[in-house]
Amino acid sequence: MGVARLSPWAMSDAVLPSAPEAMLPDGAIPAATLVIMRPSEGGGPDEILMVKRSANMAFAAGAVVFPGGRVDPDDHEVARRHGAGIDPADGAARVAALRETLEETGLAVGWPGLAETEVAEVRRALLGGTLLSDILAARDERIALESLVPFARWCPNFKEARTFDTRFYAVAAPPHSHELTVEEAEHSHIFWASAAATLAMADRGEVSVIFPTRRNLERLAQAPDFPSFSAHSCAYPVELITPWIEDRDGRSHLCIPDHLGYPVTSEAFERVRRG
Repeated sequence: MGVARLSPWAMSDAVLPSAPEAMLPDGAIPAATLVIMRPSEGGGPDEILMVKRSANMAFAAGAVVFPGGRVDPDDHEVARRHGAGIDPADGAARVAALRETLEETGLAVGWPGLAETEVAEVRRALLGGTLLSDILAARDERIALESLVPFARWCPNFKEARTFDTRFYAVAAPPHSHELTVEEAEHSHIFWASAAATLAMADRGEVSVIFPTRRNLERLAQAPDFPSFSAHSCAYPVELITPWIEDRDGRSHLCIPDHLGYPVTSEAFERVRRG
């Protein structure tokens, strides 16, 4: 098979690195996303909480993604208070993943002191602009940042989309009986499905997934449940992934490293949804 890496300027519709030694692009926005896994009632593979982004969003409009968002300044303060022994940038991303999940879905993850009857009130406070650090201080409670399992870090660099430096975490879903609802300003739909089921929906054209989401769903589909995926995650390093373009037998492919646990590491460029 002939392989040649293309210069970032060789493709008119993408700006991408031409080598797998990823470097953080200038101006990348720190962000975090959370893969929340729960046992399936039917006894199959664990289900994962997915949200569909609103059609008017600037990034990944209409795409199905994991909950998450950008790291806010207050997330660093919360990490400083509650993330002893965790790297500060990692800690702030963990806080962002938990906070954004609560804001976006109404599911409180990693907050053992928050009663289910109090979740809606805290969510409203966060959406109304109250800082998480102030809420935690007023309640004299902590969040369990150590409950999150880090497994990936992606920073795609496409000129047609914002550049996010996103850390990926997995966590077991906490027990809950209340209905989860999307934050309508950003999302239009919420659902639980196994990684394989979501990929099948994408293949049938029922949902749209961007390149990083597809690759991570494929990786998640290798493990039947959260304990298995946690063990899988521990077997691979978390390294910055910035996809690059290679020419393979006359076709351009978008590629990622092959040593980080992903079963599929390239896709024909014309098929890729980038943002």
